[in-house]
Amino acid sequence: MVVLVTGASGFLGSHVLRRLAASGTLALGLGRDAARCAALEAAGHRIIRHDLARPLDGVFDPRLSKVERIIHCAALSAPFGRLQDFAAANVTATRSLLDFAVRQGVSRFVHISSPSVCFAFRDQLDLVEDAALPEPVNHYALTKREAERIVLAAPAVHPVVLRPRGIYGAGDRALLPRLIKAAKRRPLPLFRGGRAAIDLTHVDDVVDAVMAALTAPRETESKIFNISGGEVLPVRRIADEACARAGIGARWRPMPLMPAMLAAGLMEAVALRLPGRPEPPVTRYGLGLFAYAQSLDLSKAKRVLGWAPKISFEQGLDRTFAGRATL
Repeated sequence: MVVLVTGASGFLGSHVLRRLAASGTLALGLGRDAARCAALEAAGHRIIRHDLARPLDGVFDPRLSKVERIIHCAALSAPFGRLQDFAAANVTATRSLLDFAVRQGVSRFVHISSPSVCFAFRDQLDLVEDAALPEPVNHYALTKREAERIVLAAPAVHPVVLRPRGIYGAGDRALLPRLIKAAKRRPLPLFRGGRAAIDLTHVDDVVDAVMAALTAPRETESKIFNISGGEVLPVRRIADEACARAGIGARWRPMPLMPAMLAAGLMEAVALRLPGRPEPPVTRYGLGLFAYAQSLDLSKAKRVLGWAPKISFEQGLDRTFAGRATL
């Protein structure tokens, strides 16, 4: 079995690639970042450099003809940006990969989606996979929702969709680094008396879920599964403990939510009119993560996929910060 891993030069994709190699599975990584692809090749991994916004038809590599299963980790994940960039990375790329998968006759297509497709500006606890989807909160949520739709509309590739929440761990360049960077610059906002809570997921638990989905029986096909660490923790505790591991003390400032949301909306509107559309210092989605309690129901993943999280947040932080003072 040859498994193609997209987004191999990214955080989750690189961890998946390493796990497959460690298990003895023949894995072929597809990535865009030249330096990270080179580092993976130097470590002995099979890598193809390619941007999935362009069809795989133009890649003449005989290794692709042997692909039997696909793990699609590649995506543009950000709280702000141009719609066309998200559409190219998350929709066009997924459609291109599906076209290849159908022609190749793959026996399993594992698609990494996101609980962002379910995010709403309200508390949402124990959210199940088939809950009605709210209005997309940003372009990322919009395009990941569309990517889910086109994957599930392709039963020929035997798809399984995973929605992992808030992935962190060694090599993370987004979630905890963003949080720690913000805490260094300014006090963090304390909304609604600190009621915000969330269930993050250590990358090793996500990789376990991917491996389970890769070989799961037919009853898992064309289904969506929530993936998280299973611990619903106050956002304040998450930030305090992550910052403490990084050697800084998080500061907090009680703030009213609605004025902050209005200010963030104004900053987003201004940023959209600036050259390059730079990400504003604060987004409404980012504030929402500090304002609301949210968690995922994992019973379906446990019952049907045979997966359950193993790594607590404390253990996850140990693994994330092992041998380093900061991220």
